[in-house]
Amino acid sequence: MNDTPTRLDRVGDSALRIVWADGHESVYTWRLLREQCPCAVCKPSEVLASPAEVPLPIPQGIRATAVNPVGRYAIHVTWSDGHTTGIYAYEYLRRLCPCEACQPKQFEEG
Repeated sequence: MNDTPTRLDRVGDSALRIVWADGHESVYTWRLLREQCPCAVCKPSEVLASPAEVPLPIPQGIRATAVNPVGRYAIHVTWSDGHTTGIYAYEYLRRLCPCEACQPKQFEEG
């Protein structure tokens, strides 16, 4: 399965590197991951339950303060801006890969 990581590493304070089972490597800047947070607060439905749920702007220099596994299917990231509700499924992360090899696939499939 291509969306199974074999290794996850921090790249200093700037990024997360994932090596996938098929050998592909993805490097995600913390900013990209925070901007693409899949939680209900960051990706609300068309009608928000309350104005308090509107996501706040993402600060410059955003970084992960903790990255922890969620079972065998995802990671949970705690952010320096206090955001803690995002769970990033490996399948989602693989589709989000920003490398040049994956970008054309995203546009063809999307």
